[in-house]
Amino acid sequence: MKKLTNLFDDAHWEDAKEYPDGTKQKVLRDDDNNGKTVLLKLPAGFHMAPHSHITTEQHFVLDGQYTSDGVTYSKGTYQIYFSHEEHGPFESKTGALILVVWDPFEKN
Repeated sequence: MKKLTNLFDDAHWEDAKEYPDGTKQKVLRDDDNNGKTVLLKLPAGFHMAPHSHITTEQHFVLDGQYTSDGVTYSKGTYQIYFSHEEHGPFESKTGALILVVWDPFEKN
């Protein structure tokens, strides 16, 4: 039986240790090196330096907003960063809820 996870309830949140203090995560999928899906809850005042990944990273903003590279991404927006593409810095004055998907596919 597949695990049923409610994105918006208070269950299964944990500190996101790879992120600035106050950031929470709910891990939805973790396929070791093949991919990962998490729900990230960014706190008000969030700031993260530019970085890159060895996988492609997709962002789906479910609530709130964040700013990256001078562009504001609000509720309902989508962004994709391909492997090894530097992105950021990231800032959120009010906080945000973001569905983040990492997968090992490349840009065509």
